Amino acid sequence: MKWSEFFTSSVGKKFVMAFTGLFLISFLIVHVGINACIFADLVDDTDNGEMFNKAAHFMGSSYLIRIMEIGLFVGIIAHIVQGYMLEFQNRARRKQGYAVSMGSQGSAWYKKSMGLLGTLILLFLIIHISHFWVPSRITYAETLSEVSYYNGKPMHDVFSKMVEVFKSPTWGLVWVILYILGCFSLAWHLLHGFQSSFRTLGVHNKKWVGVVKGLGVAFSIIVPLIFALMPVSIYFGWVTNN
Repeated sequence: MKWSEFFTSSVGKKFVMAFTGLFLISFLIVHVGINACIFADLVDDTDNGEMFNKAAHFMGSSYLIRIMEIGLFVGIIAHIVQGYMLEFQNRARRKQGYAVSMGSQGSAWYKKSMGLLGTLILLFLIIHISHFWVPSRITYAETLSEVSYYNGKPMHDVFSKMVEVFKSPTWGLVWVILYILGCFSLAWHLLHGFQSSFRTLGVHNKKWVGVVKGLGVAFSIIVPLIFALMPVSIYFGWVTNN
């Protein structure tokens, strides 16, 4: 089989989904680590977003990271496109969405709701990018203030932007609820996708399947929960820039 034929086949599309899915999982690990820096304010009430802003500044000023962002967007687009193609293809052939059976009612619900969950995650991603990535990378001159710390080097105050979004008197609660829904959708998607990706790439050994399942469940709960706690913590004032 030619490479062009492989990547347009059902197996090839699932391979692309698995590979890009694991790539995006590795991104989530880095992303949640950087964003969790906002919780430094819980330990040191004089932090006021300093640790997070420094981490965000490093991510935004490193040429290597900027180049990797291109690969990230390519991976996201490929994952979305292939996911929808598999969804439509499998619905047309078998009247069910792309999913690996997990032997539960939750799995059946997931199969029926694959398109809905994927769409919710896509909408969440668009909102998230418009809130923070666009201001920090493109429109920062108009949308972000600057802050300087002990080294005197100015950097974008992305933390204050987060507080502005989630503490908004008009839209703050709406954004918090939407982010929680997005994190819930991400958790469900990961609960299926983490295990499915490894299975697609050939991890079938009973011992390793159990390990992957355990890691998948833990990852699917912990990472989305940390993401969801960020807007909630800011909205209720547990984390603040004052």
